[in-house]
Amino acid sequence: MTIIYVLIPLSLMLLSLAVWAFFWAVRNDQFDDLDTPAMDILDDDETTADSSPDSTSDS
Repeated sequence: MTIIYVLIPLSLMLLSLAVWAFFWAVRNDQFDDLDTPAMDILDDDETTADSSPDSTSDS
């Protein structure tokens, strides 16, 4: 029964930490753009012709 005297304040501290972390994330725009990072994986990378190795030889 005495463990409740430890668990209740501990749970209230963890709850207040979670609420603080949520409001910090909202204030710092962590949830501002949720769609763009998920859509970036679908975009093709631009390849250039300069990426091929040079075929010059000194013979």
